[in-house]
Amino acid sequence: MTANFRLLHTMIRVFDLDKSVDFYTRHLGMKVLRRTDYPEGKFTLVFVGYGDEASNTVLELTHNWDQELPYDLGTAFGHIAIAVPDIYAACEAMEQEGVKIARKPGPMKHGTTVIAFIEDPDGYKIELIEKK
Repeated sequence: MTANFRLLHTMIRVFDLDKSVDFYTRHLGMKVLRRTDYPEGKFTLVFVGYGDEASNTVLELTHNWDQELPYDLGTAFGHIAIAVPDIYAACEAMEQEGVKIARKPGPMKHGTTVIAFIEDPDGYKIELIEKK
């Protein structure tokens, strides 16, 4: 029964939609796939990703128009992971653009995979994993 199931998207709430769209498109190379405003509900959904939603998992950015304060991220959510071919160059370029590098690139503890962690404008953690 579950043979044709697949992961569609992950949703995160964002405080400043323009900043978040800029971050995910400019720094991480995602494309805006669709944007829909819901005036009656006072929110906007922007779907970003690396390919068509029909065959790729994407990220849903939810912006609630009346949100007056940044969101409390809580302790349950971990991170989003993105593969990059040259993690050192990617982190250096992002750091020069003011992106917060929460963990500099290097081998993970107890392993050899090269990883880094950055933060988006809302403080969500994004793990970069070097995949050549």
